Amino acid sequence: MIEYSSQLLQNAVNELARLPGIGNKTALRLALHLLQEDGSRTEALSRALLKMKNDILLCKKCHNISDNEICTICSNPRRDENILCVVEDMRDVMAIERTACFTGLYHVLGGVINPVEGISPNDLNITSLIDRLEKNEIQEVILALPATIEGDTTNFYIYRKLKDNKAKITTISKGVAIGDALEYADEITLGRSILNRTTFEIKR
Repeated sequence: MIEYSSQLLQNAVNELARLPGIGNKTALRLALHLLQEDGSRTEALSRALLKMKNDILLCKKCHNISDNEICTICSNPRRDENILCVVEDMRDVMAIERTACFTGLYHVLGGVINPVEGISPNDLNITSLIDRLEKNEIQEVILALPATIEGDTTNFYIYRKLKDNKAKITTISKGVAIGDALEYADEITLGRSILNRTTFEIKR
């Protein structure tokens, strides 16, 4: 482990290196950049991060991140309220939005069923999903969860809960590779997977 002449710099590097995808070299480069920046720029960054952490909300309808009680996607009158896309987390919403291929609404589960990590259906936003379908005339539910064992398990659980509802249940096509998270799929592949979605079927 490299030792720096300043413990304050060391502390900053250590904290930056905790961020995903940031190694010690990148953390050091970022820390030195901030050190050399005008103080007002660093303070502005600090304030923005603290305000995001303290003030950001979860949309009461879809559970996506929002500045208000209802997010800009749910409150957009141009979105198709008859189609609901179920995703694992907010990063998947961002990934699908980048494709510009989906104009419906979302429902963020907040994870997938994973007994190994102690995540059960009760830990996810599944009850509110069922409630949305009971209270709204949803025509189609798209299951856009990761192509993993946990994602498939969650798909199956949701299908069992919704199969008696009138809504059509579909899933994105397998353009997304097995084991891949949606956020890592390129926009063209993900967009085609949304457009070429198929009816959800239980493999026997």
